[in-house]
Amino acid sequence: MPTIPPAIAGFADALTAIRRDFHANPELGFEETRTAGRVAALLREWGVDEVHEGIGGTGVVGIVRGARPGTRSIGLRADMDALPMEEATNLPFRSTRPGLFHGCGHDGHTTMLLGAARALAQDRDFAGSVVLIFQPAEEGLGGARAMLADDLFARFPCDEIYALHNAPALPLGSVGVTPGAGMAGASFFDILVRGRGGHGAMPHLARDPVLVATALAQAAQSVVARDVDPLSPAVLSITRIEAGAAYNVIPDEARLAGTLRYFSDATRAVLVERLEALARGLAQAYAVEIEVSIRDIFTVLENDAAAVEAAAAAAREILGEDGVDAAYPPSVASEDFADMLRAVPGAYVWIGHGGDVPLHNPGFVLDDAVLPVGASLLDRIARTRLA
Repeated sequence: MPTIPPAIAGFADALTAIRRDFHANPELGFEETRTAGRVAALLREWGVDEVHEGIGGTGVVGIVRGARPGTRSIGLRADMDALPMEEATNLPFRSTRPGLFHGCGHDGHTTMLLGAARALAQDRDFAGSVVLIFQPAEEGLGGARAMLADDLFARFPCDEIYALHNAPALPLGSVGVTPGAGMAGASFFDILVRGRGGHGAMPHLARDPVLVATALAQAAQSVVARDVDPLSPAVLSITRIEAGAAYNVIPDEARLAGTLRYFSDATRAVLVERLEALARGLAQAYAVEIEVSIRDIFTVLENDAAAVEAAAAAAREILGEDGVDAAYPPSVASEDFADMLRAVPGAYVWIGHGGDVPLHNPGFVLDDAVLPVGASLLDRIARTRLA
């Protein structure tokens, strides 16, 4: 069983109540006004030294100063936004907002960081400062980049930074952290094929964009198979094709969309160049126009080697040797904490809570028993790095 500090164990029920309140009142990225307001109010109530609101839109930053002199500063970050999806759990504290759901557990992450903040403010036996970063808009909207553009680390300098994410596939009382590239970078793309519409019975008088779109969707699958180094993991997925509205009409346009995933900037460059080249070639071959827009959404998440070991060591104090995997496999999912790690060395930790429903699923349920574990881990990381 996890070793929870008595102070955190003493307010575990309060953490559950806070998390369930966030869960019942989800907010999308850059719209987390209620969540951010509640976070700021709790930080002030618990005696956090400084509380700053409106960072990067709806972000909140708190600072707790240790009782012993020190110049080092450790950053701890949590995300606050929910997903645009319906909840299908029928929990008594289920979402009260149609079409919005904390289906990724960010309500839990925010609560864990609040728990660590309360513990750090109560017992300041450390040297230096802890910067508490409550980030908006992690789900593909660029919340980390918005905070960085708002001079996050110039205003609130950090020597190291840490974050965590719940992992339903891991049992409660276990942690995983990956050395090096821990999560994939991601780009989203939109492709417009502009042909010439016509009657479905007379295709020779049209330039069929649907034919071209399907040819491009199939040709794109050769990029990972034949252009990317087999030792460099990559994914190219077409996730949407849209065209037409009638059985007997060839439309003027067809649209494709999808995602690229990769673990290096060099691999991303290959994926982008080859997808654009295929579009140019098919446009010429089929005498149509093709426009390609590829947007960098998530940076490759690179964990610092020293920070990985520091996080693993702190986790062992709470979970024991068997509860920590310091060589956890990388994930092809993406996370915008990666942008903060480009600015400040640190580590991203997966924390297990058990469950048979994955993230981003309408039936996802976060186990509240993980809240004091996560709060203890963040608290312990800060204290050991400021010892």
